[in-house]
Amino acid sequence: MGGETQAYGDEGGTAVGALPGPLVSAQWLAARLGAPGLRVFDASVGAHRGSGTRIAGARFFDIDGALSDPAAPVPHTMPTAARFTEEMRALGLNGTDTVVVYDAAGIYSSARARWMLRAMGFDRAAVLDGGLPAWTAAGLPVTRGAPEPPAAPGDFTARPRPGLLVGAVEVAAALADPEAVVLDARTRGRFEGTEPEPRAGLRGGHMPGAVSLPFGRLQHDGRMRAPGELRAAFADAAGDRERLYFSCGSGVTACVLALGAELAGYRDLTVYDGSWSEWGLPIADPADRPVVTGPARG
Repeated sequence: MGGETQAYGDEGGTAVGALPGPLVSAQWLAARLGAPGLRVFDASVGAHRGSGTRIAGARFFDIDGALSDPAAPVPHTMPTAARFTEEMRALGLNGTDTVVVYDAAGIYSSARARWMLRAMGFDRAAVLDGGLPAWTAAGLPVTRGAPEPPAAPGDFTARPRPGLLVGAVEVAAALADPEAVVLDARTRGRFEGTEPEPRAGLRGGHMPGAVSLPFGRLQHDGRMRAPGELRAAFADAAGDRERLYFSCGSGVTACVLALGAELAGYRDLTVYDGSWSEWGLPIADPADRPVVTGPARG
């Protein structure tokens, strides 16, 4: 079962003030940039990471590297609590800080970074709506080059919160639960098995009983849609079910669905960490992780 969304407030006593919610605007961040206790993380992945342009003071939240479990057989897997603690302290994060995370694609991998923080017990984190494109479109300043290291390590300590990130066993149970639904953030073509998977060797299709909800449906011009529109999109996909599980290619855009569901007022939310990069692997007994193709049924 997923964890409950936590209330937002200025629990740490930073100069930033309370977050307005899980999403902040470029203007909100610009008014507070450089304030004591505010950390800005760039969670860009893949090709977007190579541009070198970033918000001043931002440090890299390296989902492609240090913040992915090196022992896992699939990409973008949550590292251990000890490793997460070490990496976040190296980024200068203190337990009383407030975090804004963004990415260069808009809202893509930033939602994953925030979900990881929440899964490790840190709630004072928000996603920059529209990401770096919205920041630059507003004419706000950027810088280039590698970020400077923090003046001193942070004191953050991970306190894992069970249920926000789960594995295949829990997802299989959710597929059999009439009160739950598994929502798949991949494109409809990948969901139906008519488009190839970008990762070699994976089976095409989807989990029996899963429902397609491409993450792009929750956005407009790179920003999240209004809460009412988000609620309608989830109601169309999930019906009256309130227990929502999210999957995607490797656990990244599943977190965009989780962010959208939170904005829409859902509370029982869980992300499948391995997602299709795990479920879609060829295995000795396909009945353990069955795959179907074509449109979802039922």
